[in-house]
Amino acid sequence: MKNLTRKQRKMLCRILAAAALLIAVKLLPGLVPVPGWAQWALYLVPYAVIGWDVLWKAVRNILNGQVFDENFLMALATVGAFATGEYAEAVFVMLFYQTGELFQDYAVGRSRQSIAALMDIRPDTANLEGEDGSLEEVDPEDVEVGAVVVIRPGERVPLDGEVLEGVSVLDTAALTGESVPRDVGPGDAVISGCVNQSGLLRVRVTRLCEESTVSKILDLVENAGEKKAASENFITRFARYYTPCVVIAALALFLIPAIALAVVPPAAQPAFLAGTEWTGWLHRALIFLVISCPCALVISVPLSFFGGIGGAGKCGILVKGSNYLELLSKAETVVFDKTGTLTQGSFTVTALHPAEGFDENALLEAAALAESWSSHPISVSLRKAWGKEIDPNRVTEVEEIAGHGVAARVDGRAVLAGNSRLMEKEGVQWERCDLPGTIVHVAVEGAYAGHILISDLPKPEAKTLVEGLKAAGVKKTVMLTGDAEAAAKAVARELGIDEYHAQLLPADKVERVEALLAGKSPGAALAFVGDGINDAPVLTRADIGIAMGALGSDAAIEAADVVLMDDNPAKIAAAMRISRKTLRIVKQNIWFALGVKGAVLLLGAFGVATMWEAVFADVGVAFLAILNAMRCLQVEEFKK
Repeated sequence: MKNLTRKQRKMLCRILAAAALLIAVKLLPGLVPVPGWAQWALYLVPYAVIGWDVLWKAVRNILNGQVFDENFLMALATVGAFATGEYAEAVFVMLFYQTGELFQDYAVGRSRQSIAALMDIRPDTANLEGEDGSLEEVDPEDVEVGAVVVIRPGERVPLDGEVLEGVSVLDTAALTGESVPRDVGPGDAVISGCVNQSGLLRVRVTRLCEESTVSKILDLVENAGEKKAASENFITRFARYYTPCVVIAALALFLIPAIALAVVPPAAQPAFLAGTEWTGWLHRALIFLVISCPCALVISVPLSFFGGIGGAGKCGILVKGSNYLELLSKAETVVFDKTGTLTQGSFTVTALHPAEGFDENALLEAAALAESWSSHPISVSLRKAWGKEIDPNRVTEVEEIAGHGVAARVDGRAVLAGNSRLMEKEGVQWERCDLPGTIVHVAVEGAYAGHILISDLPKPEAKTLVEGLKAAGVKKTVMLTGDAEAAAKAVARELGIDEYHAQLLPADKVERVEALLAGKSPGAALAFVGDGINDAPVLTRADIGIAMGALGSDAAIEAADVVLMDDNPAKIAAAMRISRKTLRIVKQNIWFALGVKGAVLLLGAFGVATMWEAVFADVGVAFLAILNAMRCLQVEEFKK
């Protein structure tokens, strides 16, 4: 009882009261004589207790133009049973229907609670630090960017920010599905929704509440239901036509034999009419109506997708709609960006090759200063290798050229830093380097200054990615990158990628994806996985866009259909296995419900099935289908 909602407890009390009254009315004729009209009145009491709301909903829906639903079918069937003198049967049917509805409501509620608990990651308050060092509990929505909040051990991080003071360990399981905690200290970024496990942290807020990571996650989950899968749309359309059809069929099942009995002489009546009465055919039609309720499909199919989305969320995989969950199960080709997706994105300068007239120090200094305004991982690695504090006054007229590099004036001299295409574009004669890695060519005042080799190692988990995708049913893996041919080839060979294309601009990536889309099998889907701003167009163009959520750019996350919260590419295979499990359960529910209902409908039409079988075909099938749908939430095996 304690796990039931107030509404569910009230319904349970109604069920128990109606059951007790039904037993009393059933036993009463054995104790005292009860005339027929009095039996009708006595049975009407438990019927009213258990079924008044069903009757009211049926009438209200009819007045609103929504005639054919389960309330209408149950009302018509039980009122018809009363009209034919089957009082006890009418009460039993309504009693079992309401009992089934209670179990369904409880099952759905438990499923929703599980997902709600998963997503209950937004703190209600933030400890805002005043100018005098005092703390005030405020709503996170009232905290401005640049303000300082204090996070005590055991509290959730209320807003995205940067640690100013303190060392601690963060539990990121609610966001990433990973149990391994993350160490943070001064200068480290923290994201909302994580739990501070040990030390006291002072954090400078870098994003408003509505732009924070946790708000975006909640928005994705809350709006996921708006994008329905094809299976859900099919069930919605099916129920819209199915219910009127079975009502017409039930009416025909009653009227045709009843008219035949009235107008055809007994000697000329066919065998199936012999010895029957019109009331018997009315009873069969009522049984037909009870069986035909489509609630098993209408409830269990959306619940299966809802459970699949919630289960994926437990693994740190956010799916923006059930349509994308369904598409994941059809993924035949997976296309990857390289940097930050398959590789760590933490570049390291591994070699300096200055041209004649330049030394290594001058080469690195020119590149680091030119790239000082960029947040690209390559730019960060150059500044890190330079190792000195950069005076921003030395750098002017910075221009970032998409897909090429950077142009700037350093100490008044024109400096170019980028790939070979930038050198060719500016007419600079560059030197080739065949070592695997990313090559940054540098030119000063139009003269070639040399090149810098930067290496980006593959993520450890990426090495098992291709095997996992093949096991999940993916036929082809492709890598698209703007990096050099040698670097792309080395990564593709190490990870076992089927096909790769290097030195691509953002527009080139879209063209490659367009070609792959044109060559895919009918009904199959193509997924693109990326993390950068330049990946946003491709993420949008692919059938399914998958973005890295922890280190990925906001633009990529907004454009994507699926977000991996811990940047682990191996989770893609887990997402596909979850989607296939969900679709398998959806199909099981559809065929089970239709199969049982079809069989019992035939039995009911021939007078073999009783109201008891009819109740099982409706309530029992719906309850079993919902229990099966709840298996979508069980995703422990996919967290490994």
